[in-house]
Amino acid sequence: RGTVEISGSKNATLPVMTAALLASSPSTLTNVPHLNDIKTMAEVLRRLGAKVTLENHTLTIDPAGFDKHEAPYDLVSTMRASIYSLGACLAKLGKARVSLPGGCAIGARPIDMHLRGVEELGAKVTLAHGYVEAEGRLKGAVIHLAGPHGPSVGATVNVLLAATAAEGTTVIESAATEPEIEDLVHFLKAMGADIQGGGTSRLVIQGGKKLSGVTYAIIPDRVEAGTFMTAAAITGGEVTLTKVNPTHLADVTRLFKVVGVKVEEGKDWMRVTGSAAYKPADVRVAPYPGFPTDMQAQVMALLAVVPGLSVITETIWENRFMHVFELNRMGADIKIEGNNALVKGVTKLTGAPVMASDLRASAALILAGLVADGETLVQRIYHLDRGYEQIEKKLSALGADIQRIN
Repeated sequence: RGTVEISGSKNATLPVMTAALLASSPSTLTNVPHLNDIKTMAEVLRRLGAKVTLENHTLTIDPAGFDKHEAPYDLVSTMRASIYSLGACLAKLGKARVSLPGGCAIGARPIDMHLRGVEELGAKVTLAHGYVEAEGRLKGAVIHLAGPHGPSVGATVNVLLAATAAEGTTVIESAATEPEIEDLVHFLKAMGADIQGGGTSRLVIQGGKKLSGVTYAIIPDRVEAGTFMTAAAITGGEVTLTKVNPTHLADVTRLFKVVGVKVEEGKDWMRVTGSAAYKPADVRVAPYPGFPTDMQAQVMALLAVVPGLSVITETIWENRFMHVFELNRMGADIKIEGNNALVKGVTKLTGAPVMASDLRASAALILAGLVADGETLVQRIYHLDRGYEQIEKKLSALGADIQRIN
């Protein structure tokens, strides 16, 4: 019970940081979360020659020294979003050498759409020794980014960054429409880019505009907000979220209301109140504005203690059910059939030592631990610090009995 302030969005900050390299002067980003992924991206930008400082949730990026075009394996292997340096280096320097990416082990996540996109803008791309090497003078083109699981967020970022420097007009069809992409478009436009269609699946970019640094506030983190909404629901508590954008969580809110959770909202706040009587629900993950894959694990923890049968269908990442085995160790009754998880609600969970397989699985196991009898020990929480800022302190302030141990 209580009030929690939602941090800035990690998934919005990372592409905006990379876009800041395209300006002729420094940019200042506010509402930046203190997360390991942000620190990693800052180091990527430094390796490319930029100056980066982070202080009190404010990030200053000076691109004046940006003259190097290689993002090395030791950084890219720890965080997939480092691949965004491909589009930035091509745009500013006309060439890029970027290690093939890493990140959470939730599926194959190939980058073929990224590569095809920049090739269609005129870059010559080769793969050698674990690196993507790209070079060429960029020209506007019509690029289709629809993939087997829907539009690619990462490919949209890379093509968008590269297109700002391409000669002529670029049209991105089937662009990702996530709020984080819309935020990137807003940032690029604030710097002076000519982009139409932000927030839609069709982006039109007039390349070659001179970009200047700006001061810009990052949007709230919708996944952190959704995780705290789930914490309120699973414990039957009442939590008010501040500094949040409710429109970014419309599909999560819709599901919660189906389950029986009370959700109220204003312009920049939400209040989530739990109930004693929940109903099962079916969830199908889909690209925005559908139900986010990044909330699938957390909602599974909730449905694990809701009476009846719920079905969760994961349509985006083939390996994103690894938390099922750990939830079952805590007494959940979940079976996997293809890309469906059949969740049969149990009356209670029991604490157990469990292991986090990825970022959102970490959060799901913590949520389960909040309502499990006895003590739950979540191990391998280094994933957690990539996407949640001091989650244990925020949960403690709401009344949770949780501590981080070395």
